[in-house]
Order: sequence, then C-alpha cells, then structure tokens
Amino acid sequence: MSTDPITLEIIQNSLQAAADEMFAAMRKTAMSSIIYEVLDMGTGITDAAGRIASSGAGIPAFIGVLDKSVQFILAKHTDIRPGDVFITNDPWHGGVTHLNDLVLAMPVYADGRIIAWTANIAHNSDVGGMAPGSLSGEATEIFQEGLRLPSVKLIREGVTDEAVLDIITSNSRMPDFLKGDVWAAIASVRVGARRLEGLAAKYGADTFIEAMDGFMAFGEKSALAELAHLPKGTFTLSEEQDDGRIFNVAVTISDTEFVVDLRDNPDQDTGPTNTSRDGTVICAQMVFKSITDPETPANDGSFRPLKVLTREGSIFHAQEPAAIGFYFETEVRVYDLVWRCLAPHIPERLPAGHFSSICGTFIGGIHPDTGRQYTIIEPQVGGWGAWDGRDGNPCIFSGFHGETFNTPAEISEARNGLLVDRMALNEAPGGEGQFVGGRGLILEYRIRTEKGFVTVGYTRTRIKPWPLKDGHEGTGNYVEVIKNGTTERHSFVSGLDLTTDDVVRVVTSCGAGYGDPAKRAPEAIEADVKAGLLTPERASFIYGRPS
Repeated sequence: MSTDPITLEIIQNSLQAAADEMFAAMRKTAMSSIIYEVLDMGTGITDAAGRIASSGAGIPAFIGVLDKSVQFILAKHTDIRPGDVFITNDPWHGGVTHLNDLVLAMPVYADGRIIAWTANIAHNSDVGGMAPGSLSGEATEIFQEGLRLPSVKLIREGVTDEAVLDIITSNSRMPDFLKGDVWAAIASVRVGARRLEGLAAKYGADTFIEAMDGFMAFGEKSALAELAHLPKGTFTLSEEQDDGRIFNVAVTISDTEFVVDLRDNPDQDTGPTNTSRDGTVICAQMVFKSITDPETPANDGSFRPLKVLTREGSIFHAQEPAAIGFYFETEVRVYDLVWRCLAPHIPERLPAGHFSSICGTFIGGIHPDTGRQYTIIEPQVGGWGAWDGRDGNPCIFSGFHGETFNTPAEISEARNGLLVDRMALNEAPGGEGQFVGGRGLILEYRIRTEKGFVTVGYTRTRIKPWPLKDGHEGTGNYVEVIKNGTTERHSFVSGLDLTTDDVVRVVTSCGAGYGDPAKRAPEAIEADVKAGLLTPERASFIYGRPS
C-alpha cells in the first residue's frame, strides 16, 4: 500500500495535535499544582505494539516512559478490550520511575483491532508509604515508598473498577487530590482515543497505521543522517559524585550506532537513589535526541541507532525490591555523564555544565487554615552552562525536567500552609568565563503550621557544574533551614521537623562558564555590573580590569 505523502503528513500532525489535546485536558482538570502548574506530567501516543509514535508536551523523561509501560501491559495482559484503561506505577511492572508517578494507558480500536494506545504519566502528591509525600531518604526497599500498582485494569470496557480506585485512594494521605488527578488522567486518555478513532474512521485504519510506520522510518533516517556529523570513536569519562562514588561512561559513535556503556558502575544503593534500566535508557535517549535531531517530535525510529549497556544489580539497573524514590537524581547523572563526556568534542551542540539536579523539595504538614494535610512538591530551576558565543540561561529547569514551570508564589501560599518570602537570582561567585553561566535561584519558604516537615534530595552540591575551555565551575545546589536564628545546610534530608516561622531557603547552582574570563568583552562585564550580578570590585578581581 502507498498513500499520498500529503495524507500521511496530515495524519502525523494530527497525532501530535491529539497528544497535545490530551495534555491540555489533563492540565485543566487535575487537582494538584504539581500537575496543573509545574506540568510534572507527559502525554503520548504509541502504535499497537507500544512503540512511541507521537510525544506530547511535558517532561521528556516522562514521555520516554510511556512506550515502555504500554509494552509491559501488552506482555502481561491477553484480555484487552475496547474501553479498558490500565494503571501502573511500579518500576518493575511497567512504571519505570517511582511510585508517585502514575501511568494510565488506553487501547484504541478500529476495524475490531488495536491500532494505537493513548497514555499519560504524572507525579501524584501522595501514594502512601512511610513518609508524607511518599518520598524518604531513609527508605531501604520499595515497600516503604507507597502503594505498588503492577499494571492493573482500572476501567473494564468503560466501567470503573471501584475496588481498585478505593485501594488507591485509601492508601493516600491526600485521597481527594489523588482521586481527582486520576480522573484527570482518565479524561486525557479518553480524549486522545476519541481523536484517533476519528482519524482512523476518516482515512482508514490501514492508512492510519501506514502513517505511523512512515513517521518512525523518517525518525530513524533523520537520526542516522545526524550521526554522520558526529565525531567517530570511543569517548570515556569518570566523574566523582557528591558522596565520593565514581560514575563511569563510555560512548562509542559509528556511522550506524550510538552506544552508551554504563556497565562499569557501582552496585545498587541501599537507599532510594537507584534507577531502573528503563529509566537509564530514557536518559540516554534524551541526550541522543538532543545532539542528533532536537527540532522534530520524538518517535520510536528516533532512537533505533541508540544502544544502552547496563549491569543488572548496579545503581543504573537496580534489582527488585530496591528503594527507588529519588531515582531522578541518579537518572540526571546519566544524562549529565553522557553530556559531559561528549561536550569537549561537540561544543557547538553541547554547552558547559548546568545545575543538573531536579532539586526536589517536599514541604508538608497540616494546613493552618483548613486543617487538611498538604504536601508541596517543587522541583527547582537553576543556571545553565555557557556556550561558545553565548552566556548560559538563568533559572530554567534541568534538561531532564524539560519544558515545565515553577509554581507561582500565589498558588503555593493559597494551596499550602506556607509563605514565599523571597525569590531572587543567586549572585554567588561562580560560572565566570568569556561567556558566563546562567544564574541560579534563591527561594525562601516560611512555615505557618506548628508541626511540619521538609524533605529534600539535591545533587551537584559538592561536585559543581563543570566548565569548558578554561571557564570557571558553577556553584552548588543546597537548602538552608533557618530555625531560631541558626542555619543548617542540607543536600539530602528526610522529614526534618519544622514549625511556625522556620524558613526553608533553596539555593540552586549557577551554570559553569565557557572560555577564559580574561577574554570577556568589556561591555558584557559592564552589563553584569549594571544587572547587579557583579560588584565593580569583584569584576576587577575576576577579569583583571574594572568594569
């Protein structure tokens, strides 16, 4: 069969529009600000075999989960019918990430057969476990981190299994929020399914499938074409981490393959910083897409030249029942290892190091106005590294976290039991160069409840963002807790007690610099001073001349 290319292009763009509509539906109906404000979510469409066909908006590391989840569902279930909706969150049962991230998937039927799947994923505020918010740095096994959902049917032929929904909500400290967010996810996959059913009815199921296959073939062709422009050979990197461990990577690039070898790495952790193999693969996929074909939507074909090697039982391929709550800080290390390994060889495609942490900040307690449990879940923004010819961007999310937003102060204050006292650029020394790294963030939360807590998990604290071409390294990520005039500094802490008027000060890193600071243009130095990023005295000290 051969359909005219215009029709195929229309279908391909319609798939993207459907995924984006799924995203909008979920955002507009979700209960939790981590979803509707931060957009800590992702939507996508796969083909009948679970291969990603079109990615919606949201976190890149989340969109990469969806095909893997659908493939697990297909391998586990033989009784799949129209109107079914599946749910999973378990990293060893198609969930990939951690238990807070609920994946919902729905088969799409035409002519009596599955032609596609619609799927989404979002971080949910509390799914049970030993700590409010379900995340604790003290967890040693996944059983302590919340309710496990091993790819089960939530809706059977259009009818909700209320028993499953009751089990989910009964395990949460915030059941109404969780139930609302789950129904937002259900609405999202149903909206997408209706759009795809309409496409198949209009153009025919066979043409619909042909369009998806053709788009994947195009993705593979584009990726292979870009491999031709990359340096060939094997590139290696060993990097010390904040806790003293050494992480290693070897990247081998040929005309047909891009191989990421992570086998030579430490055994899985006894704590919650492990990641699944699928999660590791996703981070390699993100870097690969960024340096090959970043402008077009991702699909299965985009990643066919990529091969990822891991060792089972290592921190990048943890075995069940390892704790995995803070998986994101290990996955972002994968992303950053490959990036740092290749940046000196392709500086036109990769900048110096950025703050490279999700900087997950969890503050909770009993809301002083409503008496209800609240948990604020806030990934933080930080500084990006400089490029050859361009300063780094200030205060945006890490490459792992993608196109998301910080929560407005008004929302944080209204929905949670705290005040936002301050939000400012981090003006600490660091990131200098011919081109300077972007500034990080200073954000202060003041507690209003008598009994609250804070849990954080930051990396790039001791080992700071790395420079290029004689630039200066960035600063570090950390949290300061101010209690009765005393200040404690933390990068990882779980369930630290807070009370009224305690302040949690978030400080995220400035990105690293590119090039010798002595070569920075005088007008650029003057602009830094006028913007308040440098004092005249410090400008003279760093650059050897006054502004």
